[in-house]
Amino acid sequence: MRREDQVSEARKLLAHLDARTTASAGDIYRNPVADYTCTQQAARERDRLFRDAAINVGFSCLLPKPGDWMTHDYAGVPILLTRRADGSLGAFLNACRHRGARVVDGCGAGAKSFSCPYHGWTYGLDGALLARPDEAAFAGAERVTHGLRPLPVAEKYGLIWVGTSADTHLDPDALLDGLRSDIAAYGFDTYHHYETRVLRRQMNWKLAVDTFCETYHLNHLHQTTVAPLFHSNRACFDGFGRNSRMVAARRSIDALRGVPEAEWEVLQHITTVYLLFPNTIFLYQLDHVEAWHIFPGDKVDETLMYVSLYIPEPVASDSAKRHWDNNFNLLMATVEMEDFPTCEGMQRGFAAGALDAIVFGRNEPALQYFHKNVKEVLAAAP
Repeated sequence: MRREDQVSEARKLLAHLDARTTASAGDIYRNPVADYTCTQQAARERDRLFRDAAINVGFSCLLPKPGDWMTHDYAGVPILLTRRADGSLGAFLNACRHRGARVVDGCGAGAKSFSCPYHGWTYGLDGALLARPDEAAFAGAERVTHGLRPLPVAEKYGLIWVGTSADTHLDPDALLDGLRSDIAAYGFDTYHHYETRVLRRQMNWKLAVDTFCETYHLNHLHQTTVAPLFHSNRACFDGFGRNSRMVAARRSIDALRGVPEAEWEVLQHITTVYLLFPNTIFLYQLDHVEAWHIFPGDKVDETLMYVSLYIPEPVASDSAKRHWDNNFNLLMATVEMEDFPTCEGMQRGFAAGALDAIVFGRNEPALQYFHKNVKEVLAAAP
């Protein structure tokens, strides 16, 4: 976030604290429980939002060097991402052009080529078919036309996007839709990947997104974990196209009072939550980023997600490692022991018919904004 925007958001937060208010929507919003339980809607969301779409994969530092590679299957499409010899990114369908077997699994570094485990067809970092056993047997299938099928990939501001179909149009500035200056100001292209963990929970994917879209619950659900660090139900909110930004006040923000604005170190006293529609959450905390990538599972009440910790400097000591381990462990303890069990209980209540709709209050504008955008996208789809 730019310096001038940091100061502006801090002013708003201090005003909310003084007035005991928070960012507000015009009215309450009733969201049908069927949004979380309807199998037909779940299928439409997978098709419209994930299987023919631009997906944010994470930070560029996931693939820092030529020869680095990773697979990505969360959107329902088998994707292989590579850092080519010239430093550019490549993205391909992870399916051998011989019989369709997966060429690789997982991730790795220092690769020069990939060899399919089924029959040994070998591909370069650029997806080109380099060699295959018994070449003469495939004279009618020229190598030049049998490389891995490419997918669109884009890299900007230290972030990576990939298209889940060959026809996906990728324009990072358009995808950020007003958040470009915010994201560019952080310098994410200099960050380092610390760790990624994968979670699977028994709840609709939108419930996982909902977790990050309000601060109203902090004092109640997180009394002994993160509530002592934040003011509950005090936040700023802005929409940027279908994306959004919520800025929460840390309890230390009162230290800015009486200090000239030119001397404010705002980022030390706020947490900024970005939602890159539909499923990517970036939490900027003090100097690091917790990134959540949330995907629907095979069932309406299943979500698959991965959370990554990105840090400003590489770990160079045991004390630094302990520091980042403690940060990550606090995050995971909060969501794994408090947020997500609560959401799974909600999902079971929805399935039991406990209520027809849930209520998003005027103090929950980010929730209202997200769900209205999901509805608009689905309504516009053929």
